[in-house]
Amino acid sequence: MDDEFAKLIRRVNLPRVVIDNDSCEGSTVIQVDSVNKHGILLEVVQVLTDLNLVVTKAHISSDGGWFMNVFNVIDHEGKKIRDEEVINYIQRRLENADGSVPSQRGSVGLVSSEESTSIELTGTDRPGLVSEVCAVLTDLHCNVVNAEIWMHNTRAAAVVQVTDDTTGCAIEDRKRLAIIKEMLCNVLKGNNDLKTAKMTLSPPGITHRERRLHQIMFADRDYDKVERHEGTRVDDRSSRPHVIVSDCAERDYTVITMKSKDRPKLLFDIVCTLTDMQYVVFHGVVLTGRMEAYQEYYIRHVDGVPISSEAERERVMLCLAAAIERRAYEGLELEFCTEDRLGLLSDITRILRENSLCIKRAAISTKGGKARGTFYVTDGTGNPVDPKVLDSIRRQIGQGILQVKWNSSSANPQNENTFSYLFGSFFKALLLLD
Repeated sequence: MDDEFAKLIRRVNLPRVVIDNDSCEGSTVIQVDSVNKHGILLEVVQVLTDLNLVVTKAHISSDGGWFMNVFNVIDHEGKKIRDEEVINYIQRRLENADGSVPSQRGSVGLVSSEESTSIELTGTDRPGLVSEVCAVLTDLHCNVVNAEIWMHNTRAAAVVQVTDDTTGCAIEDRKRLAIIKEMLCNVLKGNNDLKTAKMTLSPPGITHRERRLHQIMFADRDYDKVERHEGTRVDDRSSRPHVIVSDCAERDYTVITMKSKDRPKLLFDIVCTLTDMQYVVFHGVVLTGRMEAYQEYYIRHVDGVPISSEAERERVMLCLAAAIERRAYEGLELEFCTEDRLGLLSDITRILRENSLCIKRAAISTKGGKARGTFYVTDGTGNPVDPKVLDSIRRQIGQGILQVKWNSSSANPQNENTFSYLFGSFFKALLLLD
């Protein structure tokens, strides 16, 4: 009865969304008021993220039975949202939402959609891995329709949608799927894999690839600390995210404070991870500068209890740092666009491998006979790519096909005092302790 009553309250009190382009000079302000429900923050942030909007500032409040959020957003060019179609879409999605986020935590079903088969991969990261996976799929006459690939902390994860090269439809034959699984697992496990390589089919229904990748890597414990081998580049500690978990005893909250390099989709990655770890954000503030982002959240577990043990505190810090790092801009960004064909990805990734480049992250999509993709690459030791090697790769793939997108985050840091009044002294003390 309580559950039915809650549904009735949500139907009667539909979300109220106000999109304002007048009150703030540099960004569009989106205000969302709604009946509170676990997961609704992720749903709202996911809508904004899927439109490639950048959240520059956010104020979150969901204490009690009501959810009130204010987001300052800009588009990928740093401008306000002026497109009426986009504004109407945001309004429609958020006001008509039922407040639920589909669960991806259940068992994996062996069910294919009519259009494509969604494959989930987990294994040990190593040079040439993406090339080998693409080669196996080509040999098995699987055409890659869409793919998202992440590498973090020696682990690799991917969600790949494939079709049969002959029919252009999903692969449903169980024997063929078993062969694909066996061949891919042999590639994924490598020589000395202490963790089990996996290939499964995505759960039935619509899968949000980026959220699913967070869940896959979290289940694979990519947040565990690993020993660095000699010859591996060690990241500058000052560039790594700082995550602090402390107590707010007077309000019975756990306070999470974070400082990291700013980047698109950062808020989504944090909210996604907290939601999947079964934590509820009651209050929060997000502020971004040109180079850095500062976040503070007041949370409890879904059962209403704050973090109570040192082990849980340490786990939350590791998991949130991993969520930030999984798609931090690592390496040189390469973009390609060309006619789609079977074996295209196999050819491109083979050329990258033969030139001793490591793929740290990749996203591939196809539409209307065209294939587009982005690779983030480094040399074999994790250092920047030699320009001579890059020129050779572009000649082999095609000057008009492969483009280099220079990352603005490599520019000189700007003055970072703008938002230091909130967190500055706290993090300065932390850095001194380090």
